Amino acid sequence: MKIIFAGTAYPYRGGLAAFNERLAYQYKEEGHDVEIYTFSLQYPNFLFPGKTQYSEEPAPEGLTIFRKINSINPFNWIKVGREIRRKKPDILITKFWIPYMAPCLGTIERVVKRGGKTKVISILDNIIPHEKRFGDKLFVRYFVRSTDGFIAMSKSVLKDLELFDTKHPHVFCPHPLYDNFGARKSREEALEELGYDKKYRYVLFFGIIRAYKGLDLLLEAFADERLRNMDVKLIVAGEYYEDGDRYSEMINTLGISDKVIMKTEFIPDTKVSLYFSACDIVAQPYKTATQSGVTQIAYHFEKSMLVTNVGGLPEIVPDGKVGYVVEKDPESIAGALVDFFSNGRMQDFERNIVIEKEKYSWRRMSEAVEQIIAYDNKK
Repeated sequence: MKIIFAGTAYPYRGGLAAFNERLAYQYKEEGHDVEIYTFSLQYPNFLFPGKTQYSEEPAPEGLTIFRKINSINPFNWIKVGREIRRKKPDILITKFWIPYMAPCLGTIERVVKRGGKTKVISILDNIIPHEKRFGDKLFVRYFVRSTDGFIAMSKSVLKDLELFDTKHPHVFCPHPLYDNFGARKSREEALEELGYDKKYRYVLFFGIIRAYKGLDLLLEAFADERLRNMDVKLIVAGEYYEDGDRYSEMINTLGISDKVIMKTEFIPDTKVSLYFSACDIVAQPYKTATQSGVTQIAYHFEKSMLVTNVGGLPEIVPDGKVGYVVEKDPESIAGALVDFFSNGRMQDFERNIVIEKEKYSWRRMSEAVEQIIAYDNKK
């Protein structure tokens, strides 16, 4: 088949680009003809909360990527849609994560579908955003009506989708492993390269820092006397997408500056393995969530996890098997971390992770697309 992606890819950075590129590689491995149409303009700079949208890494090898989509220019959407339509792809795949992109991606989908040949499938990170804004529902409804079928990566998103659409086929397929960050290193090697003291054990908070991700809860947990008295430190590795001053003030007020390492910058792909190899457990104290690519990086590196009981996170992290599912409060978070380090849970969790991670192959995602196409063809 000829398969075209419309969405984030190199030279843009981050999880969205990594997902689209990794799934494109999967389709190439299966023998399909694959192209990606990414953005010439993804976000205007004043709307982007981080330092830069662009990767400093080399371009991914073996992928055909066109930079042609302008997210704020309706004439461009029509032009790009017509260009894709002329190529007569069997499938157009879009990755939907925020209502802001609904007019752009929805219009491209509608133009492409007028050719009568292409099935349009969307893989959903979210359908209702974590941070709600006026007009979200209107934009989402426009996008949903442009699409032939949906893959939700958490059951909570699948349920949210039903508020907007019960007509088109939709399936659940969990987020596959991010296996594109290299191999796990030894703990000693990673700590030495990062320059961190080997006498401590480490908890990792990884990824962009936004209010809904609950870093404040984790900092409060590290102020718990039970954790204060242990040789355990927190590594915060990720870029602020909000004002970071409040976290600095929290650390000072709580008196935990000696317990926290703040690496508040974007972590390039080539350095991801260092942070996951150095840590003993990955903490995601989210206040709201659907699913998270961070859990799938942790699975790849076979690291224990702590998540809060929100959204689709408990679906992916079986409590007591590969980690902990806790309530979103500092006391519960601290209690789980104390149990992990005091009772030596790491080896048991990591043995189970080796088995559990087999569920999250990229082939399962391509099979989910095939399932949508087969359902649609039966009508």
